[in-house]
Amino acid sequence: MRAINKYKYINLLSMIVKFEEKAKVIASYKGMTITTDQPAPMGDGSAPAPFDLFLASIGTCAGIYVKSFCDRRGIPTDGIQIEQSVTDYDKEKGLIRGMKLDIQLPADFPEKYRAAVISSASLCAVKKHLENPPTIETITSIVE
Repeated sequence: MRAINKYKYINLLSMIVKFEEKAKVIASYKGMTITTDQPAPMGDGSAPAPFDLFLASIGTCAGIYVKSFCDRRGIPTDGIQIEQSVTDYDKEKGLIRGMKLDIQLPADFPEKYRAAVISSASLCAVKKHLENPPTIETITSIVE
């Protein structure tokens, strides 16, 4: 059995973050550009704020698992949506402590798959990382 190189994915998961005017922060990742901004007056509100993208990543990650589940079974996804809401918020710390993903299904959705569609949404990698957070090391380096 070959040893797994624990650094194998580091370059695949590298992201470069740069700064533009006002509060715009741009990430370059896998050949894509992800633009963020802050609402006025700090920024122009021209793009989602980083925290907005964080929240969207939770719902869209669950969504791709629900869509994939339905696609594999030939279940139309028309009329399916996920409503994401905050159920518990710590005002003192400014942190969300609880969220709910309500997978809203049309009346003709097969009853036998209701529990399974919840299980599929629970496979979301973003959710798994929140449940088992990585350590984040912040350093500085001098580039010449």
